[in-house]
Amino acid sequence: MDFQTIGIKTLTPHIGAEIEGVDLSEPLSNEQFSEVYQAWLDWKVVVFRDQHLDRDQHKAFARRFGKLHVHPMQHSYGGDPEILTVKTTKDSNYTAGNGWHTDVTCDEIPPLGSMLYVTETPECGGGDTLFADMTLAYELLSDTMKAFVEGLVAVHDGAIPYTAGYRVPPPQGKKYPRNEHPVVTAHPETGEKILYVNSGFTSHIKGLHPWESKALLDALYNHTATTLRLYCRVEWRPNTLTFWDNRCTQHHSVWDYYPHSRYGERVSILGDVRPAA
Repeated sequence: MDFQTIGIKTLTPHIGAEIEGVDLSEPLSNEQFSEVYQAWLDWKVVVFRDQHLDRDQHKAFARRFGKLHVHPMQHSYGGDPEILTVKTTKDSNYTAGNGWHTDVTCDEIPPLGSMLYVTETPECGGGDTLFADMTLAYELLSDTMKAFVEGLVAVHDGAIPYTAGYRVPPPQGKKYPRNEHPVVTAHPETGEKILYVNSGFTSHIKGLHPWESKALLDALYNHTATTLRLYCRVEWRPNTLTFWDNRCTQHHSVWDYYPHSRYGERVSILGDVRPAA
């Protein structure tokens, strides 16, 4: 597409682009928003540099794409329910997202996308985020494997990362979400097929013996983790906002900057349809 109101600097030929000529602190015109939206669909991950936003401006931009999501672990964070703080220091026991995953696939309708606005980066460097193109991940499977995994259904369980991983119990009297989604989904806007299992949330594949499920999921996770051509890498600089399409990507936040710190705030947008084959 020949954009008229924005500039595009691609990170790879198939995933990731920096968008230039946009000030997210001001409302976007309909034409500029339309071009940003198309760039996001085309490149799956879009990066905006040198943005100076307060929380209301961050959320206002996100609301152009839909209603805002409240994270299942928000009860443990407090504060603004629509803002997820992403903070790592030398005293942190973990950093959020330090493993390949798609955000909150335990929800019946997982987030459409997420916008992370980073204002503090490690002074030593590091702290990049890797993003994987799960459309390409599906395309690179053999025809035999595609035929096998299509039609399978996987269970996604929020207790895996939130209770077992982060050791944060659910709100009193409640459980974290647990839902079933197809192993291969279709993007609701582009129609592209997507490999839709991730090591962060997927517990097992229905209808298979436990050892069969584990073997298949481990193979698919390894495919994502070791196929370098799937990735783009976002190098964070202060006042960078990155917006990813959560329906067709995975990401991995690299914790390679101990004992230094990184700080950001994330806003996610509610999806409007369940993942479907």
